[in-house]
Amino acid sequence: MIHRGRPTELAGMSLESLRDKYHADLFDRYLPFCDRYAIDHEIGGFMCTLDHDGTLANTDKNMWYQGRGLWVYSFLYNNFGGDQYLEIARKVKDLICNHGHDGNGGWYGTLAKDGSAKSAVDDRGYTGLFIAEGLQEYHRATGDRESLDLSKETLQQMLATLENPNRDIDEGYVPRSYPGMRTLGSHMVLILILTQILSQDNDEELEKLAGHVRENILDRFWNPEYGLTNEALTHDYERPDDENEDFIYLGHAMETLWMMLHEAIRLKDKTLFDLVAERFKRHVETAWDDVYGGVFRAMKVHGSYVFDKVLWAQEEVLIGTLILIEHTDDPWAVQWFGKMYQYVQDRFCLHGRGLPHYQTSGDRKVTFTPHVSRKENYHHPRHLMQNLLALNRIIDRGGKRSTLWD
Repeated sequence: MIHRGRPTELAGMSLESLRDKYHADLFDRYLPFCDRYAIDHEIGGFMCTLDHDGTLANTDKNMWYQGRGLWVYSFLYNNFGGDQYLEIARKVKDLICNHGHDGNGGWYGTLAKDGSAKSAVDDRGYTGLFIAEGLQEYHRATGDRESLDLSKETLQQMLATLENPNRDIDEGYVPRSYPGMRTLGSHMVLILILTQILSQDNDEELEKLAGHVRENILDRFWNPEYGLTNEALTHDYERPDDENEDFIYLGHAMETLWMMLHEAIRLKDKTLFDLVAERFKRHVETAWDDVYGGVFRAMKVHGSYVFDKVLWAQEEVLIGTLILIEHTDDPWAVQWFGKMYQYVQDRFCLHGRGLPHYQTSGDRKVTFTPHVSRKENYHHPRHLMQNLLALNRIIDRGGKRSTLWD
């Protein structure tokens, strides 16, 4: 419901009731589950190969999840307090810094439970990027300058990896991988990290880099013929003349665009914010499944959609729409937030089955999967924390939009 430009309720609930639901999902369900099953309180780190009931498939510590978990628990402490969360962050930071790298700038892909390296150095780049994101947030929590310096150093190392025209990595989700390929996914994580670092530390070199990344996202990956954002380009940022040309990874596009909204907010650039908002809305409407609801993960413009559904893509829509609700009077955002929130509760939430978590993926109908081998330690808590904070701010303003553009 909207009253005189102010939402008085969202997703059929009062703002306060919705806020309380988010709070319960985070503090009464998600965090206790992770505390009991996913976190290695003795050695440090996260083990995410979990079934619905917390049963571990193995005790491996994937390094993506260590960097992501470091960010989650540092962000949790920074915004909600709790010394226990900072202690979890400290232990995973120590695990990463003491055991996670080869001494030459390379980060291992997986550690064993005891911290010993279990796989080779990851050349894809994402491991280092997620570690860089976690370290900069840990610096925000503690003031530990070494963590921020290592974050920046790791970011530069990963940039060098991504700039290598001979880097030949199978991206898996892209129709065709080839040496030097540029992906929207890597630019998404770059702008995510840069926005956060630059919001707490002035750095002319990184500010210049952020400008280049914004330009690439808005101009080079943008396909004006389709009005959508491509996922893969050649090393020279040219549109490929192959099966990648019409491939749109909708989940990454929507995720990247809400991150670009945060970048526009950091820069206080309303023109940028409005442009990104329109593109975000375009991707959400394109991704929506008119038959069964929810958003598809990917599509070939001249082919078909990738029909499975993943929770993280739905949650990117919830983050982006609530950013628009907080900073604009756009009724579209109110409508689509409610539509998506209800869909996630109906299809992904497992509370009605007596389980404390959400299903992270499924077929087009999100048929219940009795047993799984992974639980989220990043996208889901990020969504809960980001939107809980936004709802608190909106409630504190009596439902009014922010004064950012006044």
